[in-house]
Amino acid sequence: MSVENALEAVYTSLENDNKDIDACIVTLKSAMKDEGTKKVEIDNARLPVPNREGRNMLKSYFKKRGVLVSFKVAE
Repeated sequence: MSVENALEAVYTSLENDNKDIDACIVTLKSAMKDEGTKKVEIDNARLPVPNREGRNMLKSYFKKRGVLVSFKVAE
């Protein structure tokens, strides 16, 4: 699975009240390892709570599971 596909699964999980989010993170982490990526960029507009608090909560949750995230800046 590619990082993009795994990230889509994460977005879907977030939209569904975090259903199976941990499994999606494991899949994302595996895809990142396969592609040699250390950080994933998340689209802020696709987050259920796209404010600073929501971003920090998501960033912390992912970091605890070994995935470093950054957020796309709106253009």
